[in-house]
Amino acid sequence: MEDSIRLNAAEILCIGTELLLGQTLNTNARWISQELAILGIPHYKQVVVGDNTSRLKEAILEASKRCNYLITTGGLGPTNDDLTTETIARTFNTDLEENLIAIKDIRGKFTSQGIENMPASNQKQALFPKGAEIIPNPKGTAPGFIWSPIKNFTILSFPGVPSELKDMWAKTAKEWFQKNSFNENIFESRVIKFAGISESSLAADLEDLLEKENPTIAPYADIGEVKLRITAKAKNKKKADEMLNPLEEELIMRGKDHFYGKGDDNLASIVIELLRERGEKLVVAESCTGGAIGAALSNIPGASDVFIGGIIAYNNSIKKDILGVSQKSLEAYGAVSNEVVKEMARGAINLFNADWSIAVSGIAGPGGGSPSKPVGLVHFGIAGPKGCETMQANFGMHRGRLNIQKLCIVGGLNQLRLIMLTRS
Repeated sequence: MEDSIRLNAAEILCIGTELLLGQTLNTNARWISQELAILGIPHYKQVVVGDNTSRLKEAILEASKRCNYLITTGGLGPTNDDLTTETIARTFNTDLEENLIAIKDIRGKFTSQGIENMPASNQKQALFPKGAEIIPNPKGTAPGFIWSPIKNFTILSFPGVPSELKDMWAKTAKEWFQKNSFNENIFESRVIKFAGISESSLAADLEDLLEKENPTIAPYADIGEVKLRITAKAKNKKKADEMLNPLEEELIMRGKDHFYGKGDDNLASIVIELLRERGEKLVVAESCTGGAIGAALSNIPGASDVFIGGIIAYNNSIKKDILGVSQKSLEAYGAVSNEVVKEMARGAINLFNADWSIAVSGIAGPGGGSPSKPVGLVHFGIAGPKGCETMQANFGMHRGRLNIQKLCIVGGLNQLRLIMLTRS
């Protein structure tokens, strides 16, 4: 074993048969990984085991030989298949003992809901290995714990509910790591986002920069977007920022119009902010997306001050009777055409007295395509103060219905963003 790995390394152990069956998405491992990187703690291995005592014990023993910190999630509930605490204690031949503060807190949570008699099964959630430090759980009934059963090995155990884990980590574990780990560096990361360009095309434009060792650049492809995570290893945040700032500026410059945001930004939030800056209003007219663009916009807090609403014009009768699309256009060009989305976009602006509109009509599949209009063909109309622009894209039938709809969201919002940036 390399001393550098043993010195200050962590591993993640996620527990639950539902994870192995794919019934629950394991977002906890990803989130903990990011937190460990911020703290500068090396992390080399992740393991998932089901609700099985022997396999759980085996995973704990193996980790104890490799790392200093084992972070577990899941298996702290009140049911018979919640085996984490008991198994951890048995692995190191330690008895469980009831924590009076924990049992009082658990009972209090039931009382606050008007339940005077706590179920007997919840009693086990107040049992911990002897000598463990309790991690309070403000949001749930399952406290966590920090316990060092052998020299140079500490277990930090959390419930599997992501919101509970994050809250407990922020209030207890983060500070514990800062005080007890002996990392010499921190890792500082940023995310830069691009739309309207493929991962391979962007990577080709950045080939020389991708070879950097510190800071590093890691591309991640998403539906219709590419994200670049840049990470610097340094003694402190100030030094890391000094390394990241020029790299970020260079990436944005090379990405040109494809760059749209950073961190938690998304295309909907960027469009909403542009509308606010301009004091303008937006509406949507959607066919193949069934309201998905409007949903993305309304997910942004406070969007109602610039996003008025829209029309789901799935049937041609709605296109005609509500948006004013002519029967002549529908017969001559079909619902999936530049001519029809242009009339949809103009009709939405007139109907709601807005400044901008996004219209979309396409063939999301899996059926409904033809040689001239295949599955994946989508037409967009962007109407604004200086007229209406149309464009079309063929996302390909191989994408599948949901991904084609997601690409429509990205495509419509990104086209509006670009047009607003080029029009004063």
